[in-house]
Amino acid sequence: MSLFNKPEIASLVAEFRDELGNIADWWVKNTIDEKNGGFYGQVEADGTAVASADKGIVMHARILWFFSEVCQYIDKPEYKAAAHRAFQYITKYFHDAEYGGVYWSLTADGHVKDSKKQTYAQSFAIYGLCAYYKLTGNQQAIEKAYEYFQILQKYCHDDEKGGYLEAFDRKWGDIGDFRLSEKDDNLPKTQNTHLHVMEAYATLHMVKPTAESALALRRLVDFFDGTIINKANNHLRLFMDVDWQDHSKTFSYGHDIECSWLLYEALVALNDPLVMNRVKPLVLAVAKTTLTEGLGDQGQVCDEYDIGKAIKHQESCWWVQAEAMVGFLYTYQLTGDTAYWQVFNNIWSFTKEFHIDRALGEWHWLATRDQDADYNTYKAGFWKAPYHNGRAMMEVIKVLTGQLETH
Repeated sequence: MSLFNKPEIASLVAEFRDELGNIADWWVKNTIDEKNGGFYGQVEADGTAVASADKGIVMHARILWFFSEVCQYIDKPEYKAAAHRAFQYITKYFHDAEYGGVYWSLTADGHVKDSKKQTYAQSFAIYGLCAYYKLTGNQQAIEKAYEYFQILQKYCHDDEKGGYLEAFDRKWGDIGDFRLSEKDDNLPKTQNTHLHVMEAYATLHMVKPTAESALALRRLVDFFDGTIINKANNHLRLFMDVDWQDHSKTFSYGHDIECSWLLYEALVALNDPLVMNRVKPLVLAVAKTTLTEGLGDQGQVCDEYDIGKAIKHQESCWWVQAEAMVGFLYTYQLTGDTAYWQVFNNIWSFTKEFHIDRALGEWHWLATRDQDADYNTYKAGFWKAPYHNGRAMMEVIKVLTGQLETH
């Protein structure tokens, strides 16, 4: 049952739909690489494209996902064209026809730059391909998604200890550096990769369910329930060794609240009442912990908590606020607790004031209140696509219009 029956909800839905269109329009206008194909690897904060920037698979897969999904909310031919463009570029240039899977990065003109195989990247390729299949019914897309699924199961899953290992060389052999980025710890298992494997598998299971996808998704839910979420504090264990021993130095409030709603989405996709009843209380507990511990001095969700120094960092990243709006809105719908509705509204107000760039479009990586004189973080790049903020707009619309499936 929807809790959103008030007349002002229609106005709020329109507000989120408008911002969804603003995000999509910015990406169409500023990121399409007409010369080399695909999308520019980087666009600066002022909208200037860096034509020579390397192209990353995560960014391109997220673009594929976004433009495939946004067409269900706003029907514009240029959005469909962007989805087609992303699909064609990924399958032509990022796909490794010899060893399978997708490369990590390409040069601006489409040659392989880094051929390593990150489990995280394969997951986003599956995620984007599933969305494109929903949009178009393209059989190549769903076949390629299942091809990557089989690769993940064959090479990336730790059959002895459970879970998914982080990274491999091009031929799926051992690699010394597991890290997604330089800021990460070099450990073979992370919540971040497992979170997005689960996200991809839940989507795959929703659009084309098989016994294999059900088994893999159920196992991922069990990893979160049994190991990845620390039930002593309801935070995610961020970095783990092969034996699942925790080496985390921080709590990540953004990942905590993102996990809460993605885990619930996985439960809905799995459609097993026994698993739902067992794990749903954990979903709500993680969201409650973020509400209790993670809020900053202006209602934002803080970036992280340094365990050793006992410091809560107040900085606001765009993706954290996007995921927090969705996670808290889900929790309000599932519990009826108005504290979550209030914090959702507070975060949206904060985001409008400090993250959305009204002058130049898109969202600032850091809130304007957290920026210094030398701030120049890109608007589009390896780690910034219309995925977190664009998805948040769509998920909020879905929940506010009573489309969230509740159990």
